Amino acid sequence: MKYSTVTVIIPTYKPDEKFAKLLARLEQQTVLPEQILIINTEKQYFKEEVLENIANVKVCHISKNEFDHGGTRDMGARMADSDLCVFMTMDAMPADRHLLEKLIRPFADPMVGAAYARQLPAGDCSYLERCTREFNYGSQSRIKSKDDLETMGIKTFFCSDVCAAYRRSVYLEQGGFEKKTIFNEDMIFAGKLILADYKIAYCADAKVIHSHNYTGFQQLRRNFDLGVSQAEHPEIFGMAASESEGIRLVKQTAGKLLRAGKPWLMASLVWQSGCKYLGYRLGKQYKKLPGALIRRCSMNPGYWIEKDTQF
Repeated sequence: MKYSTVTVIIPTYKPDEKFAKLLARLEQQTVLPEQILIINTEKQYFKEEVLENIANVKVCHISKNEFDHGGTRDMGARMADSDLCVFMTMDAMPADRHLLEKLIRPFADPMVGAAYARQLPAGDCSYLERCTREFNYGSQSRIKSKDDLETMGIKTFFCSDVCAAYRRSVYLEQGGFEKKTIFNEDMIFAGKLILADYKIAYCADAKVIHSHNYTGFQQLRRNFDLGVSQAEHPEIFGMAASESEGIRLVKQTAGKLLRAGKPWLMASLVWQSGCKYLGYRLGKQYKKLPGALIRRCSMNPGYWIEKDTQF
């Protein structure tokens, strides 16, 4: 494969020692980034020592009011000057020295517009979250295209900016991420790519360590925002329903619990799945809800400050 230049773009907020470790691991990659671009929210919380011994790094500070899931990342992509833009979150840890090398490999196919990495559970990850990670990020790589919509449904559009690479020329051609979005900017843009006949690569051998142990209410809030993003973009998500994937995840996880001899976790599975579904359904119907409830349910209350809604 012809070598492609890479800019790694990472939005940060109150970066800590773990983030410094992430940067150090990027410096040890077999394919080195041409530049690491950090877009930090609130300068007063940024500790310059996290950049110690890190080469080719640039920091751009923005205010909390300026942060937007899609718009902030889009700003980074337009500041970059490389063939590929790799977006990461500040809590995604490269699992080895080959992350970037393996993540950019699918771009040898000129029709691949995006590629995303496998997310492995952290050491403190709960058993249920491990099952979710295994469901969403399996061990087999795959190239997805419009031809997969009939069989894969909503998963055709699946992509995650926890660690994902984009061909910058195609990114710009397709207009980039939504500039004002509550969440899910990665899947919205992935949907645009698929509908424009580009391909999305899932790279199972490009690995980052990333997981969360969300409570039931946190799951509700996260899935509320997911439902809102889908309701606001019917041109993408109206093509394939999400509910069937959720049901399949619950069934698969229940089977694993029984086979692993952990039936006592069934109650947690039912509770967390119920919270996810309730949040998702509320998010899909957010226009019918009072403003106070919307802000209570959302993980991103700042999104609603200037939102032109009817509440």
